[in-house]
Amino acid sequence: MRPILMKGHERPLTFLKYNRDGDLLFSCAKDHTPTVWFADNGERLGTYRGHNGAVWCCDVSRDSTRLITGSADQTAKLWDVQTGQQLFTFNFDSPARAVDFSVGDKLAVITTDPFMGLTSAIQVKRISSDPSEQVGESVLVIKGPQGRINRAVWGPLNKTIISAGEDAVVRIWDSETGKLLKESDQETGHKKTVTALTKSNDGSHFLTGSLDKSAKLWDTRSLTLIKTYVTERPVNAVAMSPLLDHVVLGGGQDASAVTTTDHRAGKFEAKFFDKILQEELGGVKGHFGPINALAFNPDGKSFSSGGEDGYVRLHHFDTDYFNIKI
Repeated sequence: MRPILMKGHERPLTFLKYNRDGDLLFSCAKDHTPTVWFADNGERLGTYRGHNGAVWCCDVSRDSTRLITGSADQTAKLWDVQTGQQLFTFNFDSPARAVDFSVGDKLAVITTDPFMGLTSAIQVKRISSDPSEQVGESVLVIKGPQGRINRAVWGPLNKTIISAGEDAVVRIWDSETGKLLKESDQETGHKKTVTALTKSNDGSHFLTGSLDKSAKLWDTRSLTLIKTYVTERPVNAVAMSPLLDHVVLGGGQDASAVTTTDHRAGKFEAKFFDKILQEELGGVKGHFGPINALAFNPDGKSFSSGGEDGYVRLHHFDTDYFNIKI
């Protein structure tokens, strides 16, 4: 399995996202410019220029026409995927952290960081199909908990919003009223900042990764803990295979602590776990720094990882991967 090395970012990667067809891969980094690549050969297709700060997160509409990005420049932007043109800018009073389109792409959830005395917030925006009719007002604003909200995604049928972040608690909110419906309890929940959250294909369960060196699998409706995957380093990114019962965790120390270990110690690998048995299956080495982003192709036959080293590595699995037996 020889990875394709994709160099297009000057700064560390923050997020990776495939479109629904699995032919395009979108990457965000701290260098202001989200980029789109062909997912089969890693060729760079284009960039989305206009942000003025690190871009933390992105999402692409189901029909691959619209891209939404959230950035440290205190805006979230809507883009035309094909032309790279900016369609609309949502302005906030603090950095925009997580963005997620609802099922049907009529709504988007955007989280904003605590900043200058403001608490974090979860904002729901209406997304109009005609960009000329787009408005910036929020349909709903939920005042968030203490600390940053690192991820917010839509629950089943857009009835709920699932959020997680610095206070290590996973929360489920009512997306109509903004009421808090459920939160993970201290015993079973994460002990440190939740860095990543990804939903399963059918939305029935989701996976969180945390700096407490573990990842946890949760039921989306009841917020019951299903599985825990333990590793020996902080987890910055998680992904779930849509094809096999595999979960992938990526991480490494914080950038500030990295120089204390030799990179050849191979701590910077994406680790594969059996989703059901919670056992480690193997790892994919390669990054010269912590892995900040992971994504599976919707067909389950390839995955990509983005690192602190500014590279995106695209891995197409060999046939023996599909026959791993425990």
